[in-house]
Amino acid sequence: MTELLVIAHWTIAPGQEETVRGLLPEFLAASNAEPGCISFVGYQQLDDARTIVLIERYASREAFEAHRDTPHFKELALDQIVPRLERRVVDTYDVPAAG
Repeated sequence: MTELLVIAHWTIAPGQEETVRGLLPEFLAASNAEPGCISFVGYQQLDDARTIVLIERYASREAFEAHRDTPHFKELALDQIVPRLERRVVDTYDVPAAG
């Protein structure tokens, strides 16, 4: 099984920064608790408070698909955060096996 790296770039809509940043810790904690999640962290861009990047690593593509089926992904990300974004780009990469 190949691990999967996901890099999500979010641009928060003007005026929605506090709301999104308020929801983010709960979303990160719930995502990190998933059995197939190796790591899930979020970073705010230094010179732009509206830009956030999420770096996610999963044990497999199936683990990523399972993440997208969780209640916290649907309720926090899709229902509450995504509508408050101006832009959302998600890139996925296979992680080469060590050695």
